[in-house]
Amino acid sequence: MDERGGRTDPGPADRAGAAGAVTGFETWASRAVGGVPQLVRRVPFTGAVVCALVLVGLVSRTVWRPLWRESWFHEVAYGVPALREGKVWTFVVGWFFTLNPVQFVGGVLLFAVLVGACELRLGTKRAALVAVIGQFAGITGASLLVWALSTTSWTWAQHVAQARDVGFTTGALAVVAVTSATLRSPWRLRVRAALWFYATVAFLFEGTLTDVSHGLAVFVGMVVGQRLWGVEPGYAPRTRRETRILAFGGMLALVFVELVVLLFPGHGPFGETSGDALPLLDVLIDLVLVGFVANQLRYGKRWAWWVAVVLGALNVLGAAFALLFILLGELPEGAPVALSSGLLWLGELALLLFNRGSFRVPLRRRLIGGVAADELNLSRARGLLTDVGGSTMSWMTVWPENRFYFTLDGRGYVGYQRHAGVAIALADPVVPAGTAAEAVREFAAMSEHGGLVPCLFSVTDEVARAARADGWQTVQIAEDTVVDLPELSFKGKKWQDIRTALNHAKRDGLEFRLVRLADEPFAILAQVRAISEQWVGDKGLPEMGFTLGGVDEALDPRVWVGLAIDGTGSVHGVTSWLPVFGPGGQVRGWTLDVMRRRTDGFRPVMEFMIASACLELRERGARFVSLSGAPLARGGSADLEGVDRVLDKLGGAMEPLYGFRSLHAFKAKFSPRYEPVHLAYRDEADLPRIGLALLRAYLPDASTRQILAASFSKP
Repeated sequence: MDERGGRTDPGPADRAGAAGAVTGFETWASRAVGGVPQLVRRVPFTGAVVCALVLVGLVSRTVWRPLWRESWFHEVAYGVPALREGKVWTFVVGWFFTLNPVQFVGGVLLFAVLVGACELRLGTKRAALVAVIGQFAGITGASLLVWALSTTSWTWAQHVAQARDVGFTTGALAVVAVTSATLRSPWRLRVRAALWFYATVAFLFEGTLTDVSHGLAVFVGMVVGQRLWGVEPGYAPRTRRETRILAFGGMLALVFVELVVLLFPGHGPFGETSGDALPLLDVLIDLVLVGFVANQLRYGKRWAWWVAVVLGALNVLGAAFALLFILLGELPEGAPVALSSGLLWLGELALLLFNRGSFRVPLRRRLIGGVAADELNLSRARGLLTDVGGSTMSWMTVWPENRFYFTLDGRGYVGYQRHAGVAIALADPVVPAGTAAEAVREFAAMSEHGGLVPCLFSVTDEVARAARADGWQTVQIAEDTVVDLPELSFKGKKWQDIRTALNHAKRDGLEFRLVRLADEPFAILAQVRAISEQWVGDKGLPEMGFTLGGVDEALDPRVWVGLAIDGTGSVHGVTSWLPVFGPGGQVRGWTLDVMRRRTDGFRPVMEFMIASACLELRERGARFVSLSGAPLARGGSADLEGVDRVLDKLGGAMEPLYGFRSLHAFKAKFSPRYEPVHLAYRDEADLPRIGLALLRAYLPDASTRQILAASFSKP
């Protein structure tokens, strides 16, 4: 530092940091540049068109000069005048030009991004065919339509019939419209809604020749794409969730259009779309109020549906009056805007009326069929679990923090928790074999009725397959580690650590006892609680819940607890084992839950206790034990993509706090077989809310300050 407090020369740390930043940027840049040739090879049609657009723009100098100023503009621009003059070549040549430099940049980027992504999905031949046919048919059809309408007294059509245009955007939108048919819900509907909304708004408030051709390309592209390559039938929303999101987005888009019209007035088919009749204050108030109502539509609230329907009806009525004035030859101020906005509201109103069943959530949220875990419901759930059996995690569903949805036939239930507007179903539905899919559908319907987002957490392959067959998406979040007991013997090199732990424990006089913790004397119970509290205190966060039990859950008389006790009566470690029921009340195996050790006790106490428990539980008739799956931990993360990669990164961030991956690696000492554990959700857009809900489920008592402080602390 100099005497004025300024920095005179960067220190070694600063230089190292700067060098690291530069190195990181250079690495990223080199990867990006190196990946361009590979990407171009995968989208040759898009690459060829983009190169042609750039080359034509440079040669014709239209990259920096408006095309319409050139003397030869009429020789390359298509439109009704070109048809009248017989210049049919313009309907092909005009594809590779743009009107001005701004449209050049936007057109090239639009084509590269949209058509490039679609070419990856459709294939080069299909994408090229759709783009060429869509472009030619769109601009030709639009020109012929406008020419026919110009013979009437419609001033707008007469004006557009004199205009010429250029560009390849119609073909690009045709490709996107066709490709939308190859997407699965909910993105299929969202892409189509965005395309149709853009085309409609552009036509109503601008109404250029390009807007007409865009509308034709989008409409025909959706129909043709659905017929030839549609992966799902129909055009309507498939679930209540899709309907609510569409209604939410539609209302926000409608009020956003009001703001755009106010700031950027234009000339549409019905006249001047000036925003002068819409005071800025009124538009901002509408934005706030409609935004609030739209957000409640997202949760399916009945009152919000009524408000939206009334707003829609008033706007449609206003549009009818505006149309009447226009037909009578009068054009009062604001009539074109009222008519155009009313037509947009007509679509929103139709969506709300035809899907009114999706908006039945009462003012005060309640779940029909969902009940709290009181003594009666807990007893009923435990009885069903004992009768029909469950997965290795099913016993966790009968912990008091959970709620229950009992199926309509009364033969099973789904255990779940509610956090952050999400209903998190824990483990597989506890239902008779072959009925899991119906239980999932019932649970989703109950959640939607209550305005909650449903998800299935820690389900097995069987339930994940049933959910996917019903349109859900799944991602692996952990691996259950299962040790088969009948053939278990701690022989061979891979069991060396386990044998060492058993031998050292015997030498040190350590005894393993499998007990019911509630029956143990106060001295033992006090030590168990002290060990647990010390473990929690070392983490800097409250004890985790949800799928991770504690001492209170270990006190259940159905749960076995393993204790490592030395000759003085001191407890060195504690484990708890949850029952895994099969049909008819038979206990097939046991699941490891609590794992606590004294910090100054016998070092390999966990290896000793788990190995001893395996041997003793086998003698009691168990066929397997589950060492449980550590959340957000699994092997083989090198080739992960998308949501899997995000979860893998999250697991890495959580490692310093709870050591999930270290725990997963520790369990590998027992040579288990691995069974995938999944998260099932219905929409990627729900994932942020589901992530927040899981955080609150695992850490219901943690404050934001605690979580942040623990996140930045050293491991």
